[in-house]
Amino acid sequence: MLDVKVFQMEKFLKPYEEELAPGLKDAQEKLQNASGLGSDFTGWVHLPRDYDKDEFARIKAAAKKIQGNSQALVVIGIGGSYLGARGVVDCLCSPNYNLKKKDTPNVYFMGNGLSADAMKEVLDLLEGVDFSVNVISKSGTTTEPAVAFRFFRAELEKRYGKEGAKERIFATTDKARGALKSLATAEGWETFVVPDNVGGRYSVLTAVGLLPIAVAGIDIDALMGGAAKMMEVCEKGTYDCPSWKYAAARFALYKAGYPIEVLACYDPAFRFMLEWWKQLFGESEGKDKKGLFPASVEFTADLHSMGQYMQDGTRNIFETVVRLGASDNQLYVPKDEDDGDGLNFLAGESMDYIREKAMEGTLLAHIEGGVPNLIVEAGGKNAEALGELIYFFEYSCGLSGYLLEVNPFDQPGVEAYKKNMFALLGKPGYEDRKAELEAKLGK
Repeated sequence: MLDVKVFQMEKFLKPYEEELAPGLKDAQEKLQNASGLGSDFTGWVHLPRDYDKDEFARIKAAAKKIQGNSQALVVIGIGGSYLGARGVVDCLCSPNYNLKKKDTPNVYFMGNGLSADAMKEVLDLLEGVDFSVNVISKSGTTTEPAVAFRFFRAELEKRYGKEGAKERIFATTDKARGALKSLATAEGWETFVVPDNVGGRYSVLTAVGLLPIAVAGIDIDALMGGAAKMMEVCEKGTYDCPSWKYAAARFALYKAGYPIEVLACYDPAFRFMLEWWKQLFGESEGKDKKGLFPASVEFTADLHSMGQYMQDGTRNIFETVVRLGASDNQLYVPKDEDDGDGLNFLAGESMDYIREKAMEGTLLAHIEGGVPNLIVEAGGKNAEALGELIYFFEYSCGLSGYLLEVNPFDQPGVEAYKKNMFALLGKPGYEDRKAELEAKLGK
């Protein structure tokens, strides 16, 4: 079972658990009873127990259908509509998943940017390849995925005709309203639901994440089972809960002058889980001129770049290290008779052993350099353990938001860039704003 270790924190903080317990109890009450700010979006709290079992079965059936008739799945979504799924697929299947020989389709994540080069590249990769599309959008009008969907829908209809394309388009959207829901109903596409009470960044354990994850061959029953185990632990509402430990430590460090949290992992497969974590905490906490700034690093690679700053730079950061446990593949360093690189002292040692010692050495060096360290010990690198980890971070984020006295479930700041972009693109109704913005840009 996942656990959190607060390593040598007495070097940086006075005891804080008793002081923060009342605030955590209040946050616990708000999450469990949906009584705090943003309570309309706390459906994820009991989701691992209360999820729609019929839709879950349809997700698995759709995944099998895609696996049977497609060599590729194009997943179209942005933010919470893709980061969780990509994080899970990369972590459990490999960042090189699409390059590997396998019995499951390639999975391409699109609609998360506005690059013509990226769009053309994936369209070219799909030449001569049977593919399906999973378009994910609550409204259907978010610019990046809506633009991408136009391209891939057109390609499907060109290749298979409208009737054939209908069997290859899966829309994950609002259950009753919105442009995408209306279009899906009119065209006869199979639909899955983005729950009304679950925001995008908390949606990886809904159809938003589960369909792409299942298509990649990952056991979504195990993923949900792990989340359910962690949900039961978090329901207890004491410091026995790892989310309480994590939320309390990071809040205490924030108040003590450490406003930047750097999440690290020693496995490159965890890269997009780091990206998912950054969105989860950044979009949830960064409000009212408050909040920790979430950053991430990939160790040991970034020890040769960002490691310098972390060791000797401004002392305003703390580090949280996710330890996934042993690798499935055990490789041992071969002996070299000439020993030209002087590494024969490692001959016969496993890569896991070397990584573990690098991790421990870095931990001690950073602590001595003045960087507080938290350790998240995951239960392993499998679907159940990752389900635990996902729910742990989600629950920690909810607690943390309420400790900060912000709404952890809205994102008003995200709308600012959208309004400016719409105006500059000439969207009807934004004419006055367009002239104002162009004047500011000197046009």
